[in-house]
Amino acid sequence: MHTDTERCVRAVQSKDARFDGWFFTAVLTTRIYCRPSCPVVAPKARNMTFYPSAAACQQAGFRACKRCRPDASPGSPEWNARADSVARAMRLIQDGVVDREGVPGLAARLGYSARQIERQLLAELGAGPLALARSQRAQTARVLIETTGLPMAEVAFAAGFSSIRTFNDTVREVFALSPGELRTRAARGRRTPGTPGGITLRLPYRAPLNPGNLFGHLAATAVPGVEEWREDAYRRTLTLPHGHGIVALSPKPGHIDCRLSLTDLRDLTQAISRCRRLLDLDADPVAVDDQLRADELLAPLVDAGPGRRVPRTVDPAEFAVRAVLGQQVSTAAARTHAARLVAAHGIPVEDPEGGLTHLFPTPEALAGLDPDALALPRSRRTTLTTLVPALADGSLSLGEGTDREEARAELAALPGFGPWTVEVIAMRALGDPDAFLPTDLGIRRAAGHLGLPATPAALTARASRWRPWRAYAVQYLWTVDNHPINHLPVPRHEDRT
Repeated sequence: MHTDTERCVRAVQSKDARFDGWFFTAVLTTRIYCRPSCPVVAPKARNMTFYPSAAACQQAGFRACKRCRPDASPGSPEWNARADSVARAMRLIQDGVVDREGVPGLAARLGYSARQIERQLLAELGAGPLALARSQRAQTARVLIETTGLPMAEVAFAAGFSSIRTFNDTVREVFALSPGELRTRAARGRRTPGTPGGITLRLPYRAPLNPGNLFGHLAATAVPGVEEWREDAYRRTLTLPHGHGIVALSPKPGHIDCRLSLTDLRDLTQAISRCRRLLDLDADPVAVDDQLRADELLAPLVDAGPGRRVPRTVDPAEFAVRAVLGQQVSTAAARTHAARLVAAHGIPVEDPEGGLTHLFPTPEALAGLDPDALALPRSRRTTLTTLVPALADGSLSLGEGTDREEARAELAALPGFGPWTVEVIAMRALGDPDAFLPTDLGIRRAAGHLGLPATPAALTARASRWRPWRAYAVQYLWTVDNHPINHLPVPRHEDRT
């Protein structure tokens, strides 16, 4: 979009927050870059130039605006919607792969040479993988500087910098303030003290956001010991590259309140990325809803609760296991099966609030499962004990860099994986916005209620007008049923009355 100058200028002049993250405005006279919705007086059109990423602005010598904090914009919705190599690379960079494995590791995961990846990212984003990762490290450092009291040396290495000098230079270059000055400014503006031993931050999103189906789904399907709904927040344990963590996510006007407790602060970038992915916070709900509303049968559902997101996952392998456990059983039964697996094979953790007890078991921990110990039908035991070794040895990959169509084919080749299981994994684990579940019981009920075609083939053909947002159409169709996944849990004090 950044090449459409006229459209970008209109967005900046109208301070349209819908375009935050789509492009960045660099002001030639001040050498500052902003998000489109920056509250300051818009510069003259001749003084504006546009870039596709914050990293590209930084490489061109611009520094981040202190008012609108463009580095904290929601991510571009393109990277979740698209399935090409650039989108897959961006999802991997956001998950910290460059920091952990370098550019060669990124390229190997994508099946390209490092030079090809560099060239593709430069052509589309104006910055290579190292510059994009550096920009992300700067934002992680800012979060740690502003929300913790850690010594700056610890902040530097937790954010992924290789030296204190590089950390200091980068922070000064990107934010035009020293690390100490950033902390002082944040302390002056802080209204409430930070959580001891934790990190509290706001996760931005594009409005509107309907929290009902998003948090309702996560709460209704929560696995005891791993997830819970407590005091208007969804809480869960996280398995991360350097350790583990506990996160509490709560919907607030204009943002998601995120409280993180990590055993290793080097995992902060990955934890934030996975929480954003879980809640689908980089989506463009206006574009989605506008297309779905064009269908006269879906329009009333969209108008009744716009801004629905697709609840996703923090761990694709975990979700694949849970999808198998949930085959042809109720939500309550699926939670029971998963809770037994967690109690038997999950790693225990300490939760200061007392509700969470385990990490969900990794594929490696489940690889030696005794099929006879599983309280499942024989066919489902076979499905699970075939899936887990494939995930453990890497022959089946469901990570951020995975080609979605290849993953679909690999899943479909496993015993017991029918269209419903493949598509629900594509929707929630692979993040495909166009995944569709024509055989799902809730979708079939909704189809009957709305007058949509009854057979899976006919319904799939009818749903072609919803592409590429069929996964969002699923969220709206599910609202026809009065199921707990569609509603925020009732506060506990109301449960007792």
